[in-house]
Amino acid sequence: MFPGGAMAQTDSVRADRGGAGSWIFRVLLVAGAAFMIYTWFAPWWSGTLAVLPGEDHLVMRPWGVEVTAQVRTNSDASLYSMPWFFAYFMWTYLTICMLALAASLFVNRRISFRWFSLPLATVLIGLVGLSYMFALGTAYAVGELRAGWADAVFIGESTIRHAQTGNRLKMVSGLKIGYWLALGAGAALFFLALIRGLIVRNPNT
Repeated sequence: MFPGGAMAQTDSVRADRGGAGSWIFRVLLVAGAAFMIYTWFAPWWSGTLAVLPGEDHLVMRPWGVEVTAQVRTNSDASLYSMPWFFAYFMWTYLTICMLALAASLFVNRRISFRWFSLPLATVLIGLVGLSYMFALGTAYAVGELRAGWADAVFIGESTIRHAQTGNRLKMVSGLKIGYWLALGAGAALFFLALIRGLIVRNPNT
């Protein structure tokens, strides 16, 4: 009688710990998703033209480059503009990422690979984190490419040609803190995927 009662008590303790771990992980995941959204709206890169008042006359965000009215009027838009569908694509990407993170809070399935299996929730969270870091790397590569087309540098001090007069203008550009925060958000989500099994003890999830 006593051994059976002890086993039941042990199972109850494990269930309580598993439930507490699940809620702790959910809180961490929601915080990670909120952090990702915050970095989504934070500027990733900016460029400042010496001849114009103020700072950050060109600002790169995940969905494209925003420019001031003076820059738009006196520059070649093809040097910084993206295809018309790019913004829609990036907002769709963010929506898919948020849906994947939300789904990971409730799915209880596992995905079987050739030699092992993983919880679907872990896979979803890890893919979101990796894809966000990949997006940041792609944004940097595209920025370098576009800067080269304008005979400028993506990070540092360079001169660009005025579209109408042909005069050379000094520009100082660099990555903003939002870029590094976004990189940290992607890494944090991937890290959460790695440690999920240590926090959520239910073997079926």
